[in-house]
Amino acid sequence: MERILEEMTSWMKDWMVDAIMEDLTGIFDSINSQVASVASDVATSPADFTPGVYSLLREVSNNAIMPIAGVILTFIACYELIQMVIAHNNLAQFETWIFFKWIFKTYVAVMLITHCFDITMAIFEVTGQVITSSGHIIQNSTAVNGSQIAQLRSTLEGMSIGELFPLFGEIFLINIGIKILSLMVFLVIYGRMVEIYMMISLAPLPFSTFGNKEQSQIGQNYVKSLIALGFQGFLILICVAIYAVLIQNVTVSTDIKASLWSVLGYNVLLVFALFKTSTLSKRIFSAQ
Repeated sequence: MERILEEMTSWMKDWMVDAIMEDLTGIFDSINSQVASVASDVATSPADFTPGVYSLLREVSNNAIMPIAGVILTFIACYELIQMVIAHNNLAQFETWIFFKWIFKTYVAVMLITHCFDITMAIFEVTGQVITSSGHIIQNSTAVNGSQIAQLRSTLEGMSIGELFPLFGEIFLINIGIKILSLMVFLVIYGRMVEIYMMISLAPLPFSTFGNKEQSQIGQNYVKSLIALGFQGFLILICVAIYAVLIQNVTVSTDIKASLWSVLGYNVLLVFALFKTSTLSKRIFSAQ
């Protein structure tokens, strides 16, 4: 009977050691894949991220939003002409160049509204190139090395069932917590892209205001918001890079619990920082 109990205890212990090692390896593999996926996702332009969604939004915008933008542009062009006439004492001081100026400004405004999608995509192409250039450096320097985990097997094998069981439970909960936080990172990244799609779907409206100095503030703030959204991806990449470096500094020693709770704490810090990237990027570019 004692022999059977010893065999069962040995089997249970081996199973728990293998399960703990598998969970620990999965934690660090998840961190590495997270860094790699973030670097590629935030660098992708809206046109390439989900081509079907982009094509749909562009078609809807051209058919539903562009006519309204045309009306706004016409109103602003007429208002601008009236302002020019009044500014020259109701044509008492007639100068023909003001009409050429008005024609040129109107032409530029029409070209802007016609190519508004090309301009918005150019903004994200530039920011995407910055993110891509930075991403190659970050991915090569932040790979988490899980070689320390292999050295823990001997430590785990020296522990009793009573010590392994609560450790297994804690590691299991920490692993679930990291997966939940990874999901929140996913929501931040894809939430940013959804916001970009909503912004570009209304692009003709703010671009139609560039024909007038006073109303052009709307268009200028819109462009600032696009730039802020583009560089938010760069800030997200920086957050993930800082996170990966912090994880590298976690020494998985005999105190496995403390080390893994530190990993979970860094995950919480990462999510908090990612939620702040939108506000910080808009503040940097003075976008409202």
